[in-house]
Amino acid sequence: MTVVAAYLYRHGKRVREVGIDEKVDCPADRSEFVWIGICDPSVEEMHVLQEQYGLHPLAVEDAVKADQLPKLDVYGDQLFVVARTAALDGDKIAYGETAMFVGHSHIISVRHGSARSHKALRLQLEAAPTLLMHGVDYVLHAILDYIVDGYLPLVETIEDEVLEMEQRTLDSFLGREEITRIFTLRREMIRFQRVLGPMSEVAGKIVRLDLPCIDVEAKPYFSDVLDHVRRTQTMVDGLRDVLSSVFEFSNLLEQQRTGAITRQLAAWAAILAVPTAIAGIYGMNFEHMPELKTQYGYFVVLGVIAVVCTALYLRFKHAKWL
Repeated sequence: MTVVAAYLYRHGKRVREVGIDEKVDCPADRSEFVWIGICDPSVEEMHVLQEQYGLHPLAVEDAVKADQLPKLDVYGDQLFVVARTAALDGDKIAYGETAMFVGHSHIISVRHGSARSHKALRLQLEAAPTLLMHGVDYVLHAILDYIVDGYLPLVETIEDEVLEMEQRTLDSFLGREEITRIFTLRREMIRFQRVLGPMSEVAGKIVRLDLPCIDVEAKPYFSDVLDHVRRTQTMVDGLRDVLSSVFEFSNLLEQQRTGAITRQLAAWAAILAVPTAIAGIYGMNFEHMPELKTQYGYFVVLGVIAVVCTALYLRFKHAKWL
């Protein structure tokens, strides 16, 4: 386990560092609380925290496994909140998990697989003690908001790539690689929606329900988190539609271009059929055929071929087959 940070805060200011095996007695007015941030803990180390802060065994088990969708559970006077982090890795989305134990005077964040640490967030909150002094619910909001804010740049990056792909569709056929990429991105958007839905439910529960450790004054902050999640959901829905339309539009353009080429080939085949037919008739080896003794028959046949072929060419040109 990596203990990223573990500090005692009093009236919004950092007082001192604490150990995970240290029990800190904080007053009931929530003016003091402990914020512990750890990364990839072992079972034994989580048991130490469980004993010191009275964490529920089921919540501890979920925090160690790190295979949960976003959720919010209430265990007595404590909350257990799971959120999923997301980061773009090529054309795929890499997911991490952050589990948070929220008590009256403590908040413990357990990170798995997330490249974004909470160090910058902690420094930002410590620079604004007027908010930090309100207690653990504001820290919980800050962490959730920090995670959700990471969704938007990811979606915007994919959106820019999809729009570029849409423009390229107008200029040329989509190759196998680009078609594969469309289906990869669409699959990632579907998977991302499975995360956004539960995240929206978590934020909605905090806003609507009367939960321990969450003051009424803090609920508007969680409403902002809910708005951000819903905005991201709307963008993802739109991206899925655009990806589907890019593929369908590419198919339509390909069919249109194939149809145009087919019409051109059919028109030229019809034009070439005239001299082929005439030459085929007069190429037969029969002794008694009409016009074989005509002095200018050769030039007449050439003229007929030229006139008919020209007429057919103009007709196809007028019909925009050529």
